[in-house]
Amino acid sequence: MNTINSYAHIKYNQVSVNGEIVFQSNPSLSLAEFLSEAYKALGVSYPKFHKMDAQCKLGFLCAEFALKETSFLTENDLTKTAIVLSNAASSLETDRIHQHSIDDRSNYFPSPAVFVYTLPNITIGELAIKHKITGENAFFVSEQLDANLLVNYTESLIQSGSEAAIVGWVEVDGANFEAFIFLSEKQKDTNKNAIFKPLNQTSVITIYNQTIWTH
Repeated sequence: MNTINSYAHIKYNQVSVNGEIVFQSNPSLSLAEFLSEAYKALGVSYPKFHKMDAQCKLGFLCAEFALKETSFLTENDLTKTAIVLSNAASSLETDRIHQHSIDDRSNYFPSPAVFVYTLPNITIGELAIKHKITGENAFFVSEQLDANLLVNYTESLIQSGSEAAIVGWVEVDGANFEAFIFLSEKQKDTNKNAIFKPLNQTSVITIYNQTIWTH
């Protein structure tokens, strides 16, 4: 049986892990300020984080919170670990920043450091680089979280050779942002702190709606 072993959810300037809020900041903080505070609260040292765009930072943090205190990365072959993400806005937020840099022909200065993030799957790339994951990957764009699509695609990857997957939704569009990431793998009794929910559409919808947000 394929399972969901840990998950994290970020919205409303709060971070939830396995349904419990583990970090929250002042709701009036901007996204950039919240991401900085959440990074400090996570307690990791990864200087490359500060060079990422907002969407990559959000996805990075959500995945790190989901992975924290699990043995997911050590229990699985990272060459057979997949990353499957989705959102509705693709890379629109960074696209806007890039477009602004080329709109003014008298001050034309597009930044390569911005342009590199004008693809949504760069979020996948950042996670893969951080953890040396070299398995299959895919980024889907849909109007809302499509649990059926994510479950079916993850199941197909595991059936065709992947051992595990980091799966979810990472969205930044203006002031609106949300990330929801879960870890899925073939069931292992040795996985520390694993919750072992079956990988299916009902489980994904249930854990997505589980957190009681304080806002």
